Amino acid sequence: MRAEYDFSKGKRGAMIPQKGKTRISIFIDDVVLDQFRARAEKAGTGYQTMMNEALRKYLSETDQPVTEKLLRQVLRQEMPEYLRGLTAASTRTRAKSSARR
Repeated sequence: MRAEYDFSKGKRGAMIPQKGKTRISIFIDDVVLDQFRARAEKAGTGYQTMMNEALRKYLSETDQPVTEKLLRQVLRQEMPEYLRGLTAASTRTRAKSSARR
């Protein structure tokens, strides 16, 4: 062993940086963390991996902006069902009011 070592060119942190990942510190609610740990243990995987996958899935689903085309598509799918519900409700209301007379 040497009596003295030169650390003037030393760097703090991990010796081998990982590409594509960054080490961070964040605050997570205890309940959320406990749930991820429990689910990860049940699935046989790491909870941090599971959290990363959940964040990726969320970002991929919410990444698309609402465009006019998308809005029209949703309205075409949802409006007929909504209008059927209104028609059925108004028919029931008319039937009740005529039964009272």
